[in-house]
Amino acid sequence: MATNSFSLSSSSSLFPSPLVRPAGGTLRRVFEIRRPLGAITAVTCCRSSSVAFPKKKHWKQGEYPGFTEQSGFKNNKRTPIKNIKKKLDRKSNAKAWVNTVTEALSDHIDKKQWLQALQVFEMLKEQPFYQLKESTYMKLLVLLGRCGQPGKAQQLFDTMIEEGLEPTTEFYTALVGAYCRSNIIDKAFTILHRMIELPYCQPNVYTYSILIKACVDASRFDLVDSLYEQMAERSIVPNTVTQNIVLSGYGRAGKYEEMEKVLSGMLESTSSGPDIWTMNTILSLFGNKGQIETMERWYEKFCSYGIEPETRTFNILISAYGKKRMYDKMSSVMEYMRKLSFPWTTSTYNNVIEAFSDVGDAKHMEYTFDQMRAEGVKPDIKTFCCLIRGYANAGLFPKVINTVQLAGKLEIPENTSFFSSVIYACAKAEDLIEMERVFKRMKDKQCRPDDTTYSVMVEAYRKEGMTDKIYDLEQEKQMMSASESSDSISDEEKLELMPA
Repeated sequence: MATNSFSLSSSSSLFPSPLVRPAGGTLRRVFEIRRPLGAITAVTCCRSSSVAFPKKKHWKQGEYPGFTEQSGFKNNKRTPIKNIKKKLDRKSNAKAWVNTVTEALSDHIDKKQWLQALQVFEMLKEQPFYQLKESTYMKLLVLLGRCGQPGKAQQLFDTMIEEGLEPTTEFYTALVGAYCRSNIIDKAFTILHRMIELPYCQPNVYTYSILIKACVDASRFDLVDSLYEQMAERSIVPNTVTQNIVLSGYGRAGKYEEMEKVLSGMLESTSSGPDIWTMNTILSLFGNKGQIETMERWYEKFCSYGIEPETRTFNILISAYGKKRMYDKMSSVMEYMRKLSFPWTTSTYNNVIEAFSDVGDAKHMEYTFDQMRAEGVKPDIKTFCCLIRGYANAGLFPKVINTVQLAGKLEIPENTSFFSSVIYACAKAEDLIEMERVFKRMKDKQCRPDDTTYSVMVEAYRKEGMTDKIYDLEQEKQMMSASESSDSISDEEKLELMPA
């Protein structure tokens, strides 16, 4: 069965698992408590009735008029200065502690570590110097929404209300975004209706834009129309961002007539005209479909409209030309980028490497990769996926092993695309044993196989007539799909609709 077998299992140990830093100790604030000074007894000097003007007395060292040695207070001036210094030190230490915790919270938010951020926030709230800040709650709400934690976002929203902060349009919009990012559209609409009932929390164009994007991503274009009608009734004018969202959705769904209507309206509008995002969306749409002439015509039209192309625009053109093997035009765009001082980015090199990878042109693919590294451009996961597939298409399977090992040395993360590329290489080499090993490692690494993974493996088994293996894969795929569906339903049932 497998004459060109090769082994990747020995290189699998070259991918180190990410280091997990142990959680730090509990932060403490140590206060130094001073006892109050004892009472100082003043001793008055006796005046002699027989002497009208007493003689001056030269005080001995350590003595002071009005105090005796028994008072035990020999250095009256230095003690209060010392007390003030210690008080200032205590305030400085407390301020430093507060800054440290605040910086830790900000750091966790920047790194999208939502669980650690909530833990630090709870610790911060227990301190006596804690003050309610709307900005902190807003950052946490947005973070939880981006991390797919709408339930936690709802709990934080409820806590905020209980602590006395008044809800605003911005807070409700952030909560709507949290549900929309998790594709829980019904709950998002419930919050929208709640906002309409509150006089000081009326939805704005950003609220509707978030909802429209969620409906577009779910292909619920009937809801998009109803949201546009609501906006018109409330005199809310869609902005360019809103129109770009709908434009992209219609394009992905193949609704070209609706897309053309939206685009024509943008070209005629004075408030929501097209921008560079519109340009990139249209060029990417026609470029991915291989409609090069239409893509070039729209490029000229947008440029005549006054929209200047950016690096991403040129990368879209390079990708489109590369997929159609129009290498001359691909090179011309890259030279034009140099002329305009646009940098060649990782995406630029990836598009060129992918173009040569698809046809198994290992020579030019290697040359591009070497130039990429020589110029200090860092490769990413897509770079190595293209290299692995390219060497597999060229039949250079030992170089596949070398590429996998290099990815491990550069600490390239293993994800579903990476494993799918290696499985593709194993299938090309007709090494089904190694393919199954990689598939097992993929699941051990908690990387869920996707449609590409299953289709590659099914085709490999079909060539060998292994119908039982194909049946097992199809059953596994159905069970995984059912599991994902049941998980999303149970999550919806557990979530609270609105704060009490």
